[in-house]
Amino acid sequence: MSRDFFHDAVVRALEKEGWAITDDPLFFRVGGVDFKIDLGAERVIGAEKNEEKIAVEIKTFIGQSVVSAFHLAIGQYENYLFALEEIKSDRMLYLAVPESIWDDFFQRPFVEKVIQVKKVNVIVYDPTKEEILKWIK
Repeated sequence: MSRDFFHDAVVRALEKEGWAITDDPLFFRVGGVDFKIDLGAERVIGAEKNEEKIAVEIKTFIGQSVVSAFHLAIGQYENYLFALEEIKSDRMLYLAVPESIWDDFFQRPFVEKVIQVKKVNVIVYDPTKEEILKWIK
């Protein structure tokens, strides 16, 4: 499976915010099924040197119906979340979406409700500036 078009932009955006990319991609196995999330990252936070760990699934919403891409993204997110919980991972899962999609499609009432009900954590990124614009939990 190939990388998302904005994969490298998201990597650089996370690195700008102090994240160290530890897995590109993050591979693991649960119940006989192999999983591959786009990125694993961590950073040291606070004076106590606690590590914060995340897993990031990057989506571009390019080249197909935005609705179809959304269905796929939410399905992947739910499967990845369940799998991470099964292995008792301490990583917080995020769905990374470009700003243009967030500002348009993700503001529609149905999509907002899905994100809220499914408790999807979202990273909104600017692929041109290679910056993280929002962290939504």
